[in-house]
Amino acid sequence: MRYLILSDIHANLTALDAVLEAAKGKWDKAVCLGDLVGYGPDPNEVVEKIQSLKAVTIRGNHDKGVSDLTHSEDFNPVARAVLLWTHDQLRPENRAYIENLPKGSKPVDDFSIVHGSFLDEDEYVFSPMLAYEDLLESPTPVAFFGHTHIQGGFVLRGEEVSVLSSKPMPGKMIFPLTIEPKIKYLLNPGSVGQPRDGDPRAGFAIADLQHHLVEFWRVPYDIGEVQLRMAHAGLPEPLILRLTFGR
Repeated sequence: MRYLILSDIHANLTALDAVLEAAKGKWDKAVCLGDLVGYGPDPNEVVEKIQSLKAVTIRGNHDKGVSDLTHSEDFNPVARAVLLWTHDQLRPENRAYIENLPKGSKPVDDFSIVHGSFLDEDEYVFSPMLAYEDLLESPTPVAFFGHTHIQGGFVLRGEEVSVLSSKPMPGKMIFPLTIEPKIKYLLNPGSVGQPRDGDPRAGFAIADLQHHLVEFWRVPYDIGEVQLRMAHAGLPEPLILRLTFGR
């Protein structure tokens, strides 16, 4: 079974379509680690696309914020403004879908998925120290997380955690990772709709754990087209500009 691993789409339909085109014929089942909405101009279209994929999906913090606006107070002013805009834009059936997304973590066959961390769905796992706790908590040798928008992850060998730098090099689309036995992995597929690791291309992963392989992908998309839609919707300029630089 080959899994398409998506995360942090953030209402960016153009990036999601580019990902699906690049991954066509290469996966059997889709998984989404949350944050379908927030930041971007296409909340309804992204929700409907994910539903059409029949993806196994958990909620992210932006999904939770749109579902219950009392959580929007936890966001910075720019992110909160987009949450309120998104809440107003969502059609009732799509808002209901978002509201009913389950909280992670969640088992998916022989791996696990979580949005932030196993200890706190809203926690950012940036460091080996935080990853160590998550790797111990993970019930499976391989787990996928999102939230940081940084492709890569962490590896636990014995008691030592190392950082996995798995982002494809410029000019390359794929970084293959061989999954070794008796080692635990906490892997981030990257952000589809708003990367923050210096590479503006859409990030995702394809996992074939039966063959001990995870591929980290980056694909280009028409960033300018998305920025025009964001500007037309009146979304904050800092969010429009950051897509150019992937930060």
